[in-house]
Amino acid sequence: MGYETYRIADLIDEIAMGPFGSNIKVSCFVDSGVPVLNGSNLEGFSLSEKTFRYVTRKKADSLNKANAHRGDIVITHRGTLGQIVFIPQDSKYDRYVISQSQFRVRCNDKVLPEYLVYYFHTPIGQHKLLSNASQVGVPALARPSSTFQQIEVVLPELSIQKCVVEIISTIQKKIVNNQELNDNLQQQAAALFSSLYDRSNTEVRFTDLIQILGGGTPKTGENTYWNGNIAFFTPKDVGIPYTLITEKTISKEGLSHCNSRLYPVNTVFVTARGTVGKVGMSGVPMAMNQSCYALVGKETHQLLVYFYTLKAVDRLKHKASGAVFDAITTRDFESEQIMKLSDDDATAFLRVAEPMFQEVLNNNIENLRLSTLRDSLLPKLMSGEIDVSAVQL
Repeated sequence: MGYETYRIADLIDEIAMGPFGSNIKVSCFVDSGVPVLNGSNLEGFSLSEKTFRYVTRKKADSLNKANAHRGDIVITHRGTLGQIVFIPQDSKYDRYVISQSQFRVRCNDKVLPEYLVYYFHTPIGQHKLLSNASQVGVPALARPSSTFQQIEVVLPELSIQKCVVEIISTIQKKIVNNQELNDNLQQQAAALFSSLYDRSNTEVRFTDLIQILGGGTPKTGENTYWNGNIAFFTPKDVGIPYTLITEKTISKEGLSHCNSRLYPVNTVFVTARGTVGKVGMSGVPMAMNQSCYALVGKETHQLLVYFYTLKAVDRLKHKASGAVFDAITTRDFESEQIMKLSDDDATAFLRVAEPMFQEVLNNNIENLRLSTLRDSLLPKLMSGEIDVSAVQL
């Protein structure tokens, strides 16, 4: 199995930066047309097409160099660094406009774009991609297009690349299918809840049904409290509707030194400072930091708490204020009114929704297993440590 070292410059036919910010203003956006990419479209391995803003075809034509097509690679160079995706051949649109925080790459016939993207999702690939990152002010890559071209990668022959891509893509497709199924289940449950909620004629204070509890973090420098076996929830960990893992874990000793208790599965969390109003549920027992609230039902099922909160949160976000960053307080919750489902409607809703959300949780658990398998296999397949012909899925 032959491997060769290449510079990125030897593997691409084209590289182009996104447009200047002044070239795409808010006034440029229209209801339909050519989609404009942002950071949310670059989460994962291939392009996410859940939400877009659009510009007219004429505007996209005027930004020709910033147009990305199927098979192209798009990379973030400012903001959330480390993002790199490929545009699949079956993408929803035939072209996209990249943002001022991105650049695009078109590969030549020496490398498959999917393989190159997978490479830069491995630990060594991420290290190389971020090696010239600056954390002063907004995180950014210095001279992104030129430094990216100087990165060296080790590649096998194309037949091996194709096998690796097929193996990883098989896992990815299952993960994406589970995510799409979860989205569908959530939408069905939300539609049913809304139909029952809208016909309710009983209005109560949010805090009559739901208790608002705070969290906390051990003092800075108390490292002995971290790396335990308790998941520690922060605003960036919100997964809708179930969060299974977080980047941080805390020990039992750490939990006793902060103001957070250990919350059980199905606790509803809402982010309350910085990014306000993101709602999620815990898929494993968790503690949380001071930028979140845990919402616990007062004789109200936690699934109802989740949907009641979704109904209230848009209004709560408008109440957010703060000198340094936006925040909502317990007083904002106390002044919020919601419609309470009747006992019969609540029972009918839970009878349908509980099995749906159990399936959502099961799918998320499977996706966690699959993503762990993918992340373990990927560097070993690329280095040749695992013979691709020996992998059975």
